[in-house]
Amino acid sequence: MGDYRTLFAYQKAFSLAMKIYQVSKRFPNEERYGLTAQIRRSSRSVCANIVEAYKRRKYKNYFISKLNDSETENAETQVWLDFAITCKYLSQIEYDEFKSENDEVAKLVLFMLNHPEKFS
Repeated sequence: MGDYRTLFAYQKAFSLAMKIYQVSKRFPNEERYGLTAQIRRSSRSVCANIVEAYKRRKYKNYFISKLNDSETENAETQVWLDFAITCKYLSQIEYDEFKSENDEVAKLVLFMLNHPEKFS
């Protein structure tokens, strides 16, 4: 297998993290160390954990552990998206797009979790 950048889960998670970064630039200044920092951190962490899992994929338990971390961070990102829409920092269209992409990332990570042999 090649570079982690070829993993569809990584590509989708990275794309979503960058979209979240761009849209969160317009969140209020008062959210800089709150919601803005949290949503950026969790969405980026999804990617980082996928990479960590992939780089240690020959160790099945480690691979699964890091993918579980990625799955958890992905769920946390959804919580922050829920706060962002409720606080009216996102439009409904943005929220729906991000939620759909976040759900897709969750499915891709779950596939990796359920089929570690395909990645070793």
